[in-house]
Amino acid sequence: MATPALAQETIPPGEAASIEALLAVFKNESIKNNPTGTMHRGAHAKLHGLVKAEFVVPDNLAPELRVGIFSQPKTYQAWVRFSNGDGTHKPDYAKDARGMAIKVMGVPGDKLLSAERAEQTQDFILMSTPAFVSKGAQDVVELAQALFGSVFAKLWHLLTHWRTLWLLLKLFRRFANPLQIRYFSCTPYLFGTRAVKYAATPLVDVPDTIPRDRADDYLRAALVAQLKAGEAQFDFCVQFQTDARAMPIEDPRCEWSESVSPFRKVATLRILRQDCDSAQQRAFAENLSFTPWHALPEHRPLGGINRARKVVYEAMSTFRHGRNQAPRQEPTGWAI
Repeated sequence: MATPALAQETIPPGEAASIEALLAVFKNESIKNNPTGTMHRGAHAKLHGLVKAEFVVPDNLAPELRVGIFSQPKTYQAWVRFSNGDGTHKPDYAKDARGMAIKVMGVPGDKLLSAERAEQTQDFILMSTPAFVSKGAQDVVELAQALFGSVFAKLWHLLTHWRTLWLLLKLFRRFANPLQIRYFSCTPYLFGTRAVKYAATPLVDVPDTIPRDRADDYLRAALVAQLKAGEAQFDFCVQFQTDARAMPIEDPRCEWSESVSPFRKVATLRILRQDCDSAQQRAFAENLSFTPWHALPEHRPLGGINRARKVVYEAMSTFRHGRNQAPRQEPTGWAI
């Protein structure tokens, strides 16, 4: 078998139909979970906090790291949304994935989405795990149908998909503070002509512990308390694909080895000291849309999961804003 090329996508037959089926599953589940009132996100529905941040590209990057948004030293304004992974508002002590969605603003250049080509935002979508639970769109359809179905459907699917079960067990965890989690893109992206994955590593001296009382919203409380006392920082890093077989583009279940290809810092995410828990800011957070396709061509998302995200995220955002009768637009700064 020929060795695949680096940064090369391979689209399986039937993928477009699988993506449409996935969109239908998420739309139906969103309607079921939000029969009245505000239509929330189909995933990562529960907000811990939307915070003001600076995305700082330094002036000492190596030449091979000066790509796209990282081409020139600059400090960008950004919004960062921290969330639980589920599509419903469960208590924070329930085991779950956690999400970090970064929206960098003031980024010049045409973007990938044709309807938003002139927007000045670059999004980075990360999760609290280095490996995704599904290989491609059809796998996500089958998993979603099982998880949204009966107890028997859940058990049958997981018992007949051992790798998915193992990855879910690693994914569902408890955490003490959203600002003290290491986050990963799971899926790959272009970095010029090469492929990378992203990670955001928190800089923490003394980490928090999970509170004994386990209040429903203790993650929000921890985030709010830390930012009232001071700022938080993450190293934003890239990991280059160096082996097309061991580091596949089309299977984000495969964690790329850090011993083979270490993460390299390309920016600092500096979350400012602030009070971020106002009702106005939470309402603003509800209307924001994040997608990895809010991106410069140099950072184009790669692989089947990202191709599915392009269709599903855009359609679900349009559907959600339409149901909520809310404007759908990209922010240009910290003003609300």
